[in-house]
Amino acid sequence: MRARSGGFTLIELVSVLLLIAIAIGIVTMSFSHNFAGARIQAASRDLVAALRYTRGQAIVTGKEATFDLDLAANSYKAPNKAVVQLPKNMRMTMYTADQEIHSETSGSIRFFPDGASTGGHVSVLMGQIEWRINVDWLTGAVTREELRQ
Repeated sequence: MRARSGGFTLIELVSVLLLIAIAIGIVTMSFSHNFAGARIQAASRDLVAALRYTRGQAIVTGKEATFDLDLAANSYKAPNKAVVQLPKNMRMTMYTADQEIHSETSGSIRFFPDGASTGGHVSVLMGQIEWRINVDWLTGAVTREELRQ
């Protein structure tokens, strides 16, 4: 009877390599999904900050201030700030007062010196993830919530 040597068979080596490849694939997919979620969350947080800044400008200056959205260009602009462009894999939708709609793809949310606004909401979407930013018309308060499609 022959004694078996201490090595591994080819089937054992291939099995281990296959398991490692599967584990790496799962980790990579999980990481890319989490990274995408973090990117849209950051974009929605920046949009909230810009809306709150616009409200603050209306209150501080005592004059109406508008937050402008351009859905075709996938961008927005707060008063006295540069235009912010969202990444190409994200898109926005807008719901605002009729008098604030400039065209099919652009509009504004207006804030008044007392803090009130014309109200509405802006959604930032990427894949199945949606962050909705709500602007209360009475108080001008800006809040956000995550919605799954």
